[in-house]
Amino acid sequence: MKKKAPARLRKKHYFGRGAMFVLCAVFAVLFLLPTVLTITNSFMSEAEIKSNYGMIFATTTGGYVSKTVNLKFIPDKVTLSQYITGLIKSPEYLLKLWNSILLVVPIVLLQVGVAAVAAYSFTRWRGKIRSGIFFFYVILMLMPYQVTLVPNYLVSQWLGIINTRWSIILPGMFAPFSVFLLTKFMRRIPYSLIEAAKVDGAGEWEIFTKICLPQCRSALYSIAILVFIDYWNMVEQPLILLQDADAQPLSVFLSSINTGEIGLAFAMATVYMIPSLLLFLHGEEYLVEGIANSGSVKG
Repeated sequence: MKKKAPARLRKKHYFGRGAMFVLCAVFAVLFLLPTVLTITNSFMSEAEIKSNYGMIFATTTGGYVSKTVNLKFIPDKVTLSQYITGLIKSPEYLLKLWNSILLVVPIVLLQVGVAAVAAYSFTRWRGKIRSGIFFFYVILMLMPYQVTLVPNYLVSQWLGIINTRWSIILPGMFAPFSVFLLTKFMRRIPYSLIEAAKVDGAGEWEIFTKICLPQCRSALYSIAILVFIDYWNMVEQPLILLQDADAQPLSVFLSSINTGEIGLAFAMATVYMIPSLLLFLHGEEYLVEGIANSGSVKG
């Protein structure tokens, strides 16, 4: 039988767990504070918002805030006027939201499809050339999008797709991060399954669609969630590549709301968060499993 740990060690263990729990709770509250403020303030009237944060959004010459800001979580009077204005009385917000959907959904579907085919090729093809190309993919993944923004603009201008959705979709569908993540996950698949399928007469396409893709379901979900959140919040790409304001997504339009419509900005920001939150809550388990398993395999 196992001996019980001394009381002093048990108390030390419980104290450490309690301290870690408190620390995590503090960081969670700080992380969620902006989101909670955005949601609760979206139900406030413009007058109440100005009374609480008016000095922040007011135009000042010296940039000095002379009054204390009142962070308020519970409105004095709940109102839906901001949502009615944004969703019913002002159709440009729904137009921008539709622009976001038309840009992000094709990028997610095409990037996942391209990544699946490329990852299967990197998994099945062995050799020094494959290692060199995969290393080049890793280097591209480490570069921020701002580094490749000018080359993308020049290529889009050469193709004649500037100010069209394809100038955003084409660079997005070939992003290297998805290829890297899915390749690391596919290497977890036991090679015995592929050998058994080949003995049964399965071709490469059948191995890819009936063995590899079903085994990578969690990785595909996690990639789709990460790609959606990344491009759902994009600002630089549409600002540079979409010169027509009517074609830009809501993420760009939210930053241009003037200081007299702060309540409307809170409401539209809340609406804009809903798709990302729903997608994350729906696929949270797949997201954690996909990232954890893909990161546990050596290349």
